[in-house]
Amino acid sequence: MRKLPALFSLALALSVTVFPQSGRRIITPRTAPSAPIQPPLTPEPESTSTTSTAGPLMSVPESFREREIKGLDNSTFRLSDFQGKVVVINIWASWCGPCRREVPEYEKVRKAYAGRNVEFVGLTGEDRQTAADKVNRFVREVGFGFRVGWADRDTVRLLMDGKPAIPQTLVLDAEGRILSHWSGYSSGQSGNRLKQAIDGALDERR
Repeated sequence: MRKLPALFSLALALSVTVFPQSGRRIITPRTAPSAPIQPPLTPEPESTSTTSTAGPLMSVPESFREREIKGLDNSTFRLSDFQGKVVVINIWASWCGPCRREVPEYEKVRKAYAGRNVEFVGLTGEDRQTAADKVNRFVREVGFGFRVGWADRDTVRLLMDGKPAIPQTLVLDAEGRILSHWSGYSSGQSGNRLKQAIDGALDERR
């Protein structure tokens, strides 16, 4: 007698399975795949503390031209002292190998413009208290005849204008506008580049 309930259960299960197949098909919907996350069309703006919107430095502000610069010989001068002249500014350091190779080329240019309305200034951002011996030795060894001085950190940062490399060279016209600015040293070419920049600045004054 126990076989009857078992057979009844089996028949019921088969009827449930067969019934849908004899009528409309029952389709179990699939789970729709999640859409890929699209990145924003406009990225988040960078922090203004690291991004400058002012563009390249076009001239040296008067406040910086009036800053006192201590020379290696303990004299002082200001960039404003050379008002009306073309000013060449070379940013260098005693530990900089390319600077050591660049100076002799620049010295030839400086001597070629002796007596002309051009001032040559070499600025280092090294610390006067700790680097004086190294800087003075560098100047003697390479025969650096520029007017050499110690520039404070803010002045160096302004003149470098976001270019994190030395040497750097700037050529200013008589009004303090920056006509040429480049970084790095190119063997056998940097001197010619400087000469061309100076000639262009002198021509502009005519």
